[in-house]
Amino acid sequence: MTKSRLFLAGLFGLLASTAQADFSATPAEARAIAKEAYLYGFPAVEMYKTLYAQAIDQHGPNFKAPFNQIGNSANVFTPKDTAIITPNSDTPYSFVWMDLRAEPLVLTLPAIEDSRYYSVQLIDLYTQNFDYLGTRKTGNKGGRYMIAGPDWQGTKPANIDKLIRSESNIAYALYRTQLFDESDLANVKNVQQGYKVQGLSAFLGKTDKPVAGTINWPKPDADITQQPALFRYLSFMLSFAPTVPSEKDVMERFAKIGVGPGQSFDEHKLSAEQLRVLQAGIDDGRAEFETFKKSQVDTHKVVSGDFFGTREHLKNNYLYRYAGAKMGIFGNSAEEAAYMGYFVDNSGKAANAEIHDYTLHFPKGQLPPANAFWSLTMYDGKTQLLVENPINRYLINSRMVQDLKLDADGGLTLYVQNKAPAKDLINNWLPAPNGPFYGVLRLYLPKPEVTSGQWKLPLLTPVSQKQ
Repeated sequence: MTKSRLFLAGLFGLLASTAQADFSATPAEARAIAKEAYLYGFPAVEMYKTLYAQAIDQHGPNFKAPFNQIGNSANVFTPKDTAIITPNSDTPYSFVWMDLRAEPLVLTLPAIEDSRYYSVQLIDLYTQNFDYLGTRKTGNKGGRYMIAGPDWQGTKPANIDKLIRSESNIAYALYRTQLFDESDLANVKNVQQGYKVQGLSAFLGKTDKPVAGTINWPKPDADITQQPALFRYLSFMLSFAPTVPSEKDVMERFAKIGVGPGQSFDEHKLSAEQLRVLQAGIDDGRAEFETFKKSQVDTHKVVSGDFFGTREHLKNNYLYRYAGAKMGIFGNSAEEAAYMGYFVDNSGKAANAEIHDYTLHFPKGQLPPANAFWSLTMYDGKTQLLVENPINRYLINSRMVQDLKLDADGGLTLYVQNKAPAKDLINNWLPAPNGPFYGVLRLYLPKPEVTSGQWKLPLLTPVSQKQ
């Protein structure tokens, strides 16, 4: 090492010791660690933004219910809903943010008709889907299920159908209840009223309720997922989860830049040089994702099922977990649903309805194969939210096919564009924004030909170029 490099390394170390005592990495180390910590931590911090909006900020537009209580959304998502990017508008949601520090929660599901799909996706603070309840996993007959945190030492009561463990003491239960059409809303509300949430002590009829300590929930700053402030929120979130054995080395590396459970990362105490290096690492992580998305996601070489699931399924692949959170946080595991994104057209060019109108053609007998239902939803490429349009249509799904106009050969052509097509084709129109967009095809309880690759996804075809 040259004298100048030794001097810079020494200076950087001195700045670290005066700015934040637990920042011990050299500049090169700090940049590499920051990249890894960014990809690792983005999902948890993105999740925290939703947690804060839905369970903490009681005066905010996206508040649903306090911790350990259920909030039901009786209507489907619209462009006015902004707490979750790439939302699903087929299944009205119910939400339970679970604080499992004091005791487990008991989730009770009602019995419902066999023709209706419902599910409860159980998500830990890493955004890993650690289990499911509902149609696929436990059936439509209802039941009682106990969710316990990593520190709970009790035993399952006899009248509980299943005990499920979460890696983290803060977790999320995301309910989906299938809506057949607008006239079906009252039935969905009735199902939602049957969802019950109780602490274990209340479920057992005990008068003494365990109480956990008060938490000072920090308000999310603007753009926290793009700047070193992300590491402050990540350290906060990690305090609710004991380090798993497979991540012991990871946490030791993160500690070199002051990040991790029990760490008090504070970007305001860092030098300008330290902040620059951390930002460079974050930018490296974002660049790696963009390259990965273009080469692997847009070309369908990897699919949504690779990005969502248990820790065992993800195998600590932090780029995959990041991709899932970046493109559509809280996505379902592959067995529950398949997601297929339309980001580019059949020539590989980014989808943009300001430049082109598009068609999407399903040959006769080749509609998406799903045991529950399928849906194609449109999103604004800039906001990642649903698209305002004159007919208030945000998706086309399998229950709408009977009202669509079929091709002469029995196939189905959808018109994906900003302006309405000819009047006789309006029913087949999926409105797009006047600019970049993407679509997500969701197949709930996908059939084997989807996972085997036997069924081929049709591609967007540009049909005209606007002047």
